[in-house]
Amino acid sequence: MTVAAPLILNVDDNDGARYAKTRVLVHAGFEVIEAATGQGALDQVRTHSPAIVLLDVKLPDISGIEVCSMLKRDPQTRSTLILQTSAAAVQSFDKVRALDGGADSYLTEPIEPAELVANVRALLRLHCAEEALRDADRRKDQFLATLAHELRNPLAPIRNAVELMDPRYHAAEDAVRDARMIARRQVEHLSRLVDDLLDVSRITHGKIALQIECVQVDAAVATAVEANQPFITKKQHTLHVNVPDKACMIYGDPIRVAQVISNLLSNAAKYTPEGGVLELDVSAADGSVTIRMRDNGIGIPSNELADVFNLFMQSEDSLARSEGGLGIGLSLAKTLTELHGGTIEAFSAGLGMGSEFVVTLPMVVQQAAIEPEPATLGASANAAPRAQSADTGAAGPPAGDSAAGSAAGSAAESSAESSAGSAAESTPESAPESAPGTRRRVMVVDDSVDGAESMSILLEMLGHEVRVMYDGAAAIATASEFKPEVVLLDIGLPGIDGYQVARALRAEPATAGALLIALTGYGQESDRQRTRDAGFDHHLVKPASLDDIERVIAANGAGGVPRNPGTTAQPDAAQPNAAQPDVTE
Repeated sequence: MTVAAPLILNVDDNDGARYAKTRVLVHAGFEVIEAATGQGALDQVRTHSPAIVLLDVKLPDISGIEVCSMLKRDPQTRSTLILQTSAAAVQSFDKVRALDGGADSYLTEPIEPAELVANVRALLRLHCAEEALRDADRRKDQFLATLAHELRNPLAPIRNAVELMDPRYHAAEDAVRDARMIARRQVEHLSRLVDDLLDVSRITHGKIALQIECVQVDAAVATAVEANQPFITKKQHTLHVNVPDKACMIYGDPIRVAQVISNLLSNAAKYTPEGGVLELDVSAADGSVTIRMRDNGIGIPSNELADVFNLFMQSEDSLARSEGGLGIGLSLAKTLTELHGGTIEAFSAGLGMGSEFVVTLPMVVQQAAIEPEPATLGASANAAPRAQSADTGAAGPPAGDSAAGSAAGSAAESSAESSAGSAAESTPESAPESAPGTRRRVMVVDDSVDGAESMSILLEMLGHEVRVMYDGAAAIATASEFKPEVVLLDIGLPGIDGYQVARALRAEPATAGALLIALTGYGQESDRQRTRDAGFDHHLVKPASLDDIERVIAANGAGGVPRNPGTTAQPDAAQPNAAQPDVTE
């Protein structure tokens, strides 16, 4: 892939001087645009966003020092690097004023070509470092928001399960038993998330430990397949596994080798549409074992391919975040592979073209050799290696998200179990009860089976008529017949996301007046703005308490307030008794 030359804006009102500097920079491989006035410089920066502005101090309309100050005050242009230039006659006071005004460097004419190029390259290195820091900061913010979402998701069905087990509700024995199972599954899911984060910490501090022994690769493959089979079956994928008849042996940690394979398999299963084809091939040649994981899924954009193994890397593509992910699985796979002396590569022809990940590990040539005593690689750690399940966090295609997979454990199955449901703990003296005349037709839309079912049971116990849907398309199709008065709608749905569902419901006369409540793990202000723009009436952050949900339903004229399809619905702020449980992060 061809990398574009850095863009430099050369600003000088002297045609000869401007031409000379442009010629030097173009010869050095830079792309150059020009301006002869201060206003022209401001316009060019805002239009073309150059990496560096080579800015003469003396300009006919606005001084270069003032242009620099204006660019540095503007949030949109303040990151642009400024190399100020001036004639030799300029006093040192003016140089100080220029640097204090925001210039990143200063050169006095006449400027030697080599000196000019060296200064520009030095500033570009600074520019790249600053961009890397900004990118890391963006990823940190995205990761923290995603982590909050992923922790809230299992908390929602856990809270619902606790409500169901409350004696006040007099729930049937079967319902209580199911609630215990829901809570157990989601606690296991939370435990896996914590384990994944601990692995990240160990990697960051160089303390991930490997217990080395002779590992049979086909056994590691079998472990990884078993861990991911429930999720593969759920998505109706066809999985082809090909291993050599003769066993392939490597020296390594059997749990971590299986984790690498599990991460790749979970990643492929998550980001391949239902009914896809996954191929896991193992081969041995020239002293190496090669493991190939291929899929016919959504593929990886070319501009993200080089970054797929970066920690916390997640694609911005779509709300396929319904499949979850913290953006650490592929990074873990790469680190673990390299600790075993191997390599890992990613290939994709682009979006919609599927992906292939190739792991190469050194093979035990003499398989009859005496196995070494268990040892550790990397800085030592007290924690023993463990079976780790596939990452079930939130977001994006293989390019950013992958499974933090697991050798033993119920892996990706729980990514479909991350939930609808409940937030600030409340302990009323008696079970909430729907006020007379407030029983509603309620549709619960969530791809988390545990979250949706537990919420449905609770709402039915309050007297509501409830219909449960697990994806956006089914919700839209059912709404025209069911005519819900209230819709509890998750955002990160597979296929058609919650925003699209909300707009579709607002556009239909039968559901245009329904009370739309976003019930989601995303709670930042930008998320709330998006739900408002999509036509939601309320934005509740998981796990939302049943009391809060019931108060919102009771306080709003569900089914009785005509709305204009496509408009932004506002919460009932005017009603003094209306619940305001829109919990912020």
